[in-house]
Amino acid sequence: MTSMQSYIEPSLEALDLTEEKMDAILAYAKSKNSEYVNNSPFPHIVIDNFFPDSLLQAISKEISELKSHENEKNFHGSMKKFSSRDLCSMGPMTRRILTDLNSSQFCKFIEELTSISNIIPDPHFEGGGIHETSSGGFLKIHADFNYSKPLQLDRRVNLLIYLNEDWQEDWDGRLELWDKEMKEKVVEVLPVFNRMVLFSTDDFSFHGQPEPTKCPDDHTRKSLALYYYSNGRPEAETSEKRTETDYRARPDEKLKKKTKPLRKMVKKVERLFKKKKD
Repeated sequence: MTSMQSYIEPSLEALDLTEEKMDAILAYAKSKNSEYVNNSPFPHIVIDNFFPDSLLQAISKEISELKSHENEKNFHGSMKKFSSRDLCSMGPMTRRILTDLNSSQFCKFIEELTSISNIIPDPHFEGGGIHETSSGGFLKIHADFNYSKPLQLDRRVNLLIYLNEDWQEDWDGRLELWDKEMKEKVVEVLPVFNRMVLFSTDDFSFHGQPEPTKCPDDHTRKSLALYYYSNGRPEAETSEKRTETDYRARPDEKLKKKTKPLRKMVKKVERLFKKKKD
């Protein structure tokens, strides 16, 4: 029998989640709670230099060395955006930080910052993990799915960590936050190195990276994405449990309607024929 001991990683640089450090982190979260809750157009905060530079530099290097990503988005809502959530495909530093960010200690930080109780992390990293967008890539404005079928939980908070050293302003790739009527862009965030963004997710938290990146071909827009959940949520935040992304057009912008995959259309026709036959 193979011992699990052989699979344990050697000591890695990791987040300091000791009791002493957590006391300071929770105090910081408490001091930022009012800013988070009252920010427009929906609760959010941008925090710079929260993590050790050396840790994020190592993670950025590991992402650059990935041979391929699990998923690629190329449709009307998103182009040239890649993602990976399989921990086994990632480097050891990336695996470690994603595990630490899903820890009970870090969930307490999320709770203190956002005033959302009983936060639950996602061990599947559904829609999260590593995100990487190449030159010309974009993600149209949208509200994320608000309910996870695998977890049977309500999605409450997004966390993004940008890993882009020497990112230039004219490369764009900004995260945009829009008002609930989709009339005005309220906030834009340049995806510079060691910048963390947290925001609450509901039916009206419209956000995205709609302007294509203009970085050189040998650069990409890298980030880590994690989503946090709870069992139940305020009724005013959603009208229904939605498991798909809700893309929205900006003023003077047209979005193509999302076409149903061929497999779903075939199944629908089969059901109709079966019903008629019965």
